Amino acid sequence: MKLVIVTGMSGAGKTQALKMLEDMGYYCVDNLPIPLVERFADLILRNAGDIRQVALGIDIRSGEDLPQLTTVLADWKASHFPYQVLFLDAGNNVLIKRYKETRRKHPLSGEGRIERGIETERKKLDFLKKSADYIIDTSHLLTKELRQEMEKIFVKDQEYRNLYITVLSFGFKYGIPADADLVFDVRFLPNPYYEEELRHKTGNEKEVQDYVKQGGTAEQFLDKLTDMLEFLIPNYILEGKNQLVIGIGCTGGKHRSVTVANAIYERLMAHPEYGVKIFHRDIGKG
Repeated sequence: MKLVIVTGMSGAGKTQALKMLEDMGYYCVDNLPIPLVERFADLILRNAGDIRQVALGIDIRSGEDLPQLTTVLADWKASHFPYQVLFLDAGNNVLIKRYKETRRKHPLSGEGRIERGIETERKKLDFLKKSADYIIDTSHLLTKELRQEMEKIFVKDQEYRNLYITVLSFGFKYGIPADADLVFDVRFLPNPYYEEELRHKTGNEKEVQDYVKQGGTAEQFLDKLTDMLEFLIPNYILEGKNQLVIGIGCTGGKHRSVTVANAIYERLMAHPEYGVKIFHRDIGKG
């Protein structure tokens, strides 16, 4: 039998994750009272029948009973009970935006600010995040991308390293992305903007890429940056980081940054142990 506890921050996608697990053949129960969790698991284990995969949704709605889960998990670990913990997370700014868009109240904000409710929830769920087998940061994930990650873990049994990398191109004149962990300025590279026939093209097109890479400086930069990232990323994983945003910026975010971001994305894709996606924030501006 396989039991998965699905937990995490409110607004991070737990409901969607449970629905996806249900589609994958899991018997799903959401918001089961903590005092009943151990009894429920014992009943399933003893009388499973055709039920071989179970997912339990547990989160801040459990209220004052939530800390009791620490004892349950400790007992399961001691008895080698087959369970895993999936923690869904997202950045505070993303969670705030999602709540404002849906006009829903955060369960811990009361009549106060959403930000305060989120911070309180983080503290209360910290013990679950620390004990999680899988942490998925949904800040930059589309629904289909979340499903792909879930299938990778719970259907294909592929190794999951708890790190999702977003390579983000942008234009400095539109501002540095607030969620970028690493920012690299590529305005030293040849600028296609000053070539009339290239000005309206983008770094997704070969003519622009060839122009940016002329002279070999871009390739040398890419080699050095790749080497640094291949050193940094495993160390970020060891420190428990689960989301990394690499910002590549030029003046307008249309030519040089797009070219370099595409190249970095291709190089990182050679590492199947990481989840990697690319986003060109300002490619359609100007």
